[in-house]
Amino acid sequence: MTQTHRTIVSRSPGRINLIGEHTDYNNGFVLPAAIDKAAYVRLTLRNDDQIKLISRDFNATYGTTLGTIAPTDKGWPNYLLGVVDQLLGKGTALTGFEAELWGDVPAGAGLSSSAAVECAMLIALNEAFHLNMPRMTMAQTAQAAEHAFAGVKVGIMDPFASLFGKEGHVIRLDCRSLQYEYVPFHAEGYRLVLCDSGVHHSLASSEYNVRRQQCEAGVAEIKQRHPEVQSLRDVTTDMLKYITDPLIKNRCRYVVEENDRLLKGCEDLERDDLKAFGEKMYKTHDGLSKLYEVSCPELDFLVEKARPQNAVLGARMMGGGFGGCTLNLVETDKIDDFRQKMTTAYKTELNKDLKVYVANIGNGGSIQ
Repeated sequence: MTQTHRTIVSRSPGRINLIGEHTDYNNGFVLPAAIDKAAYVRLTLRNDDQIKLISRDFNATYGTTLGTIAPTDKGWPNYLLGVVDQLLGKGTALTGFEAELWGDVPAGAGLSSSAAVECAMLIALNEAFHLNMPRMTMAQTAQAAEHAFAGVKVGIMDPFASLFGKEGHVIRLDCRSLQYEYVPFHAEGYRLVLCDSGVHHSLASSEYNVRRQQCEAGVAEIKQRHPEVQSLRDVTTDMLKYITDPLIKNRCRYVVEENDRLLKGCEDLERDDLKAFGEKMYKTHDGLSKLYEVSCPELDFLVEKARPQNAVLGARMMGGGFGGCTLNLVETDKIDDFRQKMTTAYKTELNKDLKVYVANIGNGGSIQ
C-alpha cells in the first residue's frame, strides 16, 4: 500500500428528505437530496497505530489505537470510530491517523448530521489509503457503523443522500433494490425552507428502534396469511386488515400509504405540479403525527402555522422525529414574510426561539 502523509480534507453534506419518511428500513422508497450544509474531516496519516480525533465544534479530543477501538460514552467520536471499525472488520489494512472534525449541519435537527460525519470520514479514509471503495459500499459501511457504534438501526437513505446528492435534483431511491433515479426539482418561484424547532430528538433513537420492531410485528402477522410478504414494501392496504393490534396497524398503514404518496409525488414533480406535491407533504405530516406518532407539539405547531399561509404549498416534519425541523415549500418572494410570521408565532405562543434557513440542494460528498 502506498502511503502519503499529505493532509486530506473531505466534505460530506447533510440531507433533506422531501417525502418518504421512515420508509427506508421498511424496504420502501425515499426522496432525499443533499444540502449545502456539511461535515468536514481533515485527515493526516501516522506511522504508528495511534488514532487522535479532534472535534472543533465541541472543542474536544479523543485518543485510542487501531487495536482498541470501542464505542465511547462521549458520543461524537463514535461516528468516526464506527466507520474505522467497519473497515478493520473487513480486513482493510490501516495505520494510525489524526482526524479533525467540524461542520455546519445542525445536530439533532433531522438533517442527518451523523451520516454526514460518517461519510466525510469514509471519503477521507478512502482517499488516504487508496481503497477504491464504490460509493454504494461507502453508504452501506456508514449504515453498518451507525448500527454498531451508535445503536440506531437506521436505513440506507441518510448516507446514500450524503454521497450521491446532485445539485438541482432529488433522488428516488428504492431501498430494497438500491436502484435510484435523479428527479429534477424545478421549483421556479419556490424554495425549500427549514424551521428548526430547537427541540433535540432525545427520544428518536430509542423510539426509532421501537417503530422498526412494530413494523416487523405487523409484517409477521400479515405473513401468516401471505407468505410471500417480506416487508411492508410488499403490503397492500387491503392486507392491513390481518393486523389485530390497532397501534401496529396504524404504524403499518402510515408506511404503506407513504410509499404510495412518494411514487405519486414523483409524478407531480415530473409534471412540475408543486401544488399537488405540497399537498402530499401535509398528508405525510398528518400520517407521521397521528398514525406513526413520531412528531411532537412543537413540530405540529409549526406545520399548523404554515398551513393557512398562501405562500406555503406544503409543510411537514422531517427526519426521525420528536424534534428537529419542519420542511416547507415557500414562495421565494414571501420567504421574509414567512420567517417573520413563524418566528413571531413560535416566540409568542411557545416562548421559544426559531431558526429559519433556506436549504439549497447541492452535490454529494467529495475531497476538497
